[in-house]
Amino acid sequence: MTVVGPFGLSVRDQALEADVQAGLAAVEEGLLEATKSEVPFITEAAQHLVRAGGKRFRPLLVMLAAQFGDPYAPGVVPSAVVVELTHLATLYHDDVMDEAAVRRGVDSANTRWGNSVAVLTGDFLFARASQILADLGPEAVRVQALAFERLVTGQILETAGPSDGRDPVEHYLDVLGGKTGSLVAVSCRFGAMMSGADETVVDVLTQYGERLGVAFQLADDVLDIASDSHESGKTPGTDLREGVPTLPVLRLRERAARLGLPEDITLCRLLDSDLSDDTRHAEALTALRAHPALEQARRDAVRYAEEARAALAPLGDCDAKAALMELCDAVVHRAG
Repeated sequence: MTVVGPFGLSVRDQALEADVQAGLAAVEEGLLEATKSEVPFITEAAQHLVRAGGKRFRPLLVMLAAQFGDPYAPGVVPSAVVVELTHLATLYHDDVMDEAAVRRGVDSANTRWGNSVAVLTGDFLFARASQILADLGPEAVRVQALAFERLVTGQILETAGPSDGRDPVEHYLDVLGGKTGSLVAVSCRFGAMMSGADETVVDVLTQYGERLGVAFQLADDVLDIASDSHESGKTPGTDLREGVPTLPVLRLRERAARLGLPEDITLCRLLDSDLSDDTRHAEALTALRAHPALEQARRDAVRYAEEARAALAPLGDCDAKAALMELCDAVVHRAG
């Protein structure tokens, strides 16, 4: 049994391990090639987050999903490069919107070069992803375009907030389905589709990816509160400081409205204050880390991971399926 990737995923089969490792190594080469430009400064900016590392969660899913067909099919690695380039591009844009100072343990691009360069670099990565997609055929372009539309829609809905009378938690989970679930679902879809897997298998793995993507983001929400920057590679409480209502905060507000406990109401007021003040920000983080709302958010992450595991039921037993099931545990274990 061999551990593969940053999630501590254990792979029992040597052939599967070799396929996954070789695929991920090829993706790294593809990412560096895709982020090269004739302009050295563009190369430096575009490769900034590539070289900073990262989990390569989406390429890993592409490689595992490809095991249900021909994992050596020519479109598998390029499709993994596409989803990771798209993900990286959204990080450049997200950091500008969030005014984040740190990403993957290094200065964010907007901190290093300013907002304009960060936004344009994200655009450059989208353009390079589109070039690769064009060689993968019109169906791949269509799948990616629909996912990207969902991703942007999720981001807009997050910015706009829930409509009148809409439950904020339900709204937020819908947002995550677009912002995160869509691209994780496409990772699984591309891996299966490019490998020539049966269409029913493609659909099963797409549903799995959708649920796993939401679980992954919910676990990140918990980490944003519970971890320090060494563990997460990001500044803790970034969303908190910017007033972005992640699930732990939404669960707190839900509880405060339902029970009316003074300590919950006091914490909500603190969160509504100016958290650009470091002292108040630290106080809010400490209080949330000790609050039952954080544990509730952990349970929500586990629930989505269990739904992802259940979605795999129609697939026959194999080492790739076992690895995907284990990934459900690994994703939420980060928030444990």
